[in-house]
Amino acid sequence: MNCFAPPSQDSPASSSRLLNSTLNREVSEHAHVEAFLKIFHKDDRVLIVISADPDAIASAVAVKRLLWRRVSQVTVATISDMKRPDNLQLVKALSLKIESFSAVSPAVFTRYVMVDSQPGHSPLTEALAFQVIIDHHPLTVLSDNPEKRPVYIDIRPEIGATASLLAGYLKAAQIKPNFRLATALFYAIKTDTHNFVRQVQSLDMRAFRWLYSYINLDLLANIEKAPVARSSFKKLLAGLNGAVFYKNRVYTFLGRTDHADTLVLTADFLMKVSGVSQSLAAGICGRKLVIIFRAEGIRQDVGKLAQEAFGKFGSAGGHKNMARAEIYLENLDNKIRNNPVAIGRFVLRRLAGE
Repeated sequence: MNCFAPPSQDSPASSSRLLNSTLNREVSEHAHVEAFLKIFHKDDRVLIVISADPDAIASAVAVKRLLWRRVSQVTVATISDMKRPDNLQLVKALSLKIESFSAVSPAVFTRYVMVDSQPGHSPLTEALAFQVIIDHHPLTVLSDNPEKRPVYIDIRPEIGATASLLAGYLKAAQIKPNFRLATALFYAIKTDTHNFVRQVQSLDMRAFRWLYSYINLDLLANIEKAPVARSSFKKLLAGLNGAVFYKNRVYTFLGRTDHADTLVLTADFLMKVSGVSQSLAAGICGRKLVIIFRAEGIRQDVGKLAQEAFGKFGSAGGHKNMARAEIYLENLDNKIRNNPVAIGRFVLRRLAGE
C-alpha cells in the first residue's frame, strides 16, 4: 500500500486502487521523499514511534536524519522494552536516545510518525493520529475516523526490510549516511532478510549495495557479536532443554520469562538445528502471552498461522518466515490465565486448530 493522501471515505473503488501495493512500482523514490517532506514544517515537534528491533531502530534514525534541520525537534519512543543484545548494541553504536513510550507526553508533539509497524499492532498506539506510516509488514485495518487517517502511507509488504525503504529515501534525497547510520541500516536489512534467505526484493539488494560503501565493518561485527545477558542465557537454556520436536518443527514454552526478546533469541537459535524448518517459542512476559514464530522455505506462512491461531485473542501476524502474537492474559479464559502449564497447553491447542 502506498498513497500520499488519505483515500476518499466515500469512494470505495478509489480507496482500493490507492491501497494496492503495486502502485509503488509507478512512484519514484524522489516522489516519495518529496511527498514525505511536505508534511513537516519548521516548528514541528515530531514523535517517531517504534517497537524496538534492529529494523525499527535503524529506520527511525533514518527518518530523524531526513528531518534534520527541517523540524524543531525529533524524539524516538519505543512501545516495547529493549533487552535483546543487538538492540542495545545498536542503540549504543548510534549514540541514540530512545524514550519509553509510556514516559513521553504525546500532546506536546505536533506530528506523529510510525516506522516498521502500524497503529493496529498495539493497543498503546491505536489512539494516536499518525500523520506518517512507513512499514513493510502486511497491511492492518486503519482507522475509519478521518481525523486519524495518515496523510502519508508507504506500506510495502513485498519488501524485506523497512530499512531498505528508508535507504531509498536517503539516496533519493542525496543524503550520504554517516558510517553509524549506514551500518545500522545495513545490519537491519541483513537481519530482516536473514542474510537474503527470507523474503527479498530488488529494492533490498539495491539498498544493501548502496550502503556497503559507507559502513564500518568493525562496528558491524560488534553489533553482530553483542553479548547475551546472563538472565536471558538461563531462560534461553531452559527453553532449549524443553524444546519438543515433531518432524521438521520445534516448539518450546518458557513459562514466565524476563523479556520477549529472550523468546526471539530462542526461536532464532532453534532454527539452527539440523532439519528444522519451523520454530515457535512462547512465554509469559509481564501481563502478556507472547509467541514468536520463525520459518524457512517458500511454502510456509507463519504470519498467516499466527493470525489464524491467535488473532481473535490479541495482536497477531507477520511475514511468511517471521511472525509474532501478543495476547494480554486477561483476554484468556479464567481457568488458564493464571496457570502457566494451562497456557502452554492452550498454545498447542490453538496451533492444532482446536
